[in-house]
Amino acid sequence: MMGMILFLTPVICYLFSLHDTKSRLKYGQWFKTIHKQRYYLHAMGYIVIIKWKDLTDGLNEPIKHRVGHWTDTVHGLEGNAVHWIQTVFASDALTAFLNFHYLFVYLFLIYVTTVYFAYTSDRDMTDKVTLNYLLIYAIAVPYYLFFNVEVTSSWIPGMDALLYHDGWYSTFYATHDPLDNAVPSLHVAIPFGILMLNYLHVKSNGQTLKEWRHYRYHMFILINTIVFIFAILYLGIHWIIDIPLGIIVGGIGALFIHHVQPRLRNDYGAYFKGVTREKVRKHVVVEGTILLILFAAIMGAINHQDATNDDQASFRLGPGDTVQDILSEMSPKYSITTTIENMDDSLTLEYAIITVNLAEGGFSDYGVDWPEMQGLAEYHCNQQVACTAKLLPNESIDLKLNSPKVYTFIFFHHPGDEGVLEVQVESDYENSDNSMTKAVALSLPSLYITGFVVYRLYRLNNDGRPWYDSLPSHTWEEE
Repeated sequence: MMGMILFLTPVICYLFSLHDTKSRLKYGQWFKTIHKQRYYLHAMGYIVIIKWKDLTDGLNEPIKHRVGHWTDTVHGLEGNAVHWIQTVFASDALTAFLNFHYLFVYLFLIYVTTVYFAYTSDRDMTDKVTLNYLLIYAIAVPYYLFFNVEVTSSWIPGMDALLYHDGWYSTFYATHDPLDNAVPSLHVAIPFGILMLNYLHVKSNGQTLKEWRHYRYHMFILINTIVFIFAILYLGIHWIIDIPLGIIVGGIGALFIHHVQPRLRNDYGAYFKGVTREKVRKHVVVEGTILLILFAAIMGAINHQDATNDDQASFRLGPGDTVQDILSEMSPKYSITTTIENMDDSLTLEYAIITVNLAEGGFSDYGVDWPEMQGLAEYHCNQQVACTAKLLPNESIDLKLNSPKVYTFIFFHHPGDEGVLEVQVESDYENSDNSMTKAVALSLPSLYITGFVVYRLYRLNNDGRPWYDSLPSHTWEEE
């Protein structure tokens, strides 16, 4: 896929700039432009966000026993609407296409958009779309960690995990995605952020999108965003509510980026020009107050979940369903104690433990071949406990598992012909004592960004300016 991305990047840049060849960056000017416009900082930013995401994902599992999840609430609002979508449009060809689109086009769009705007000599949009990718992840952190919602295929009986149970992609997703968190959808937030940045940029320059020289590329992003929205529902990942939530996160990020980018580029004087003690005081008071309100809401949600977790199921399985939990890689010095409880009064639960890299052969036709997966788990068992077993009704078991530097699947299977089987799973990580503190610290930038956007829009409205005006406030006084 990386090879395809590198091959298609010049093709996309060439095709979408055919009508504006004069704007193309000349080959001999590449390195000079990269240095002059400081595009090397953009590349460094991508490295930072990869590390940021890895750190965030590493905190997801260790704090889950405290933060729980809100899946039952979301399911109560939506019901099984996404299951209907998957059933009506079910097709192996469509599944194969959407699996590829969900991974490849998403990664490609993030990368090629920055390159396209740089190639067409649009410095401001190059800045903005790069920051969009970096900051959307940061903004999503508190919702991702503290308002956990299981993916639809783990909760709605009969809903297939068409994406996660594809052997081509299973290892990649398991090592880059906890497979258990649907809120918010970054497959909506990031491309919507680009679309909104396009709109804000055009409006602030007194144009319309159709007049803009990048209108064709804008439509390319819009079409792919629509496909993403359908894919996340069809593939058994996201709930319908994740779409507007993703739009909100993308919108907050776009507004923040649009209003701070001129400052970052010093387009209107020095970075701190016009900054006074009075302005700083107002920013601290207003934005700090908003941050504290949001923080208090998060803490309230955590305390509520912590008090109600004991009675909450982690997964719901229909007859023949197989779902998975994933244990993060650990240092050889530590282990994980996983408690599995069959919450049903009459149904038997089966489970299998296997490292992620060895599970690929157990997937078939976008599902889990349960006998095959059981056989693989037994053959490759490297735990001190049985890697395949059954739990009778209302039975529970504590498993002390070692996952030294590998990710581990625990598959759960409903072998019966009727009924919905509820399973509770709780994993206690030995080295997770300060995980909650780290999670809170990683959330603070998101809360500040939200406070900044709210206060910025208030100030613009109070001064009689349009909400898309990106001029620094000191220029308002000069006009």
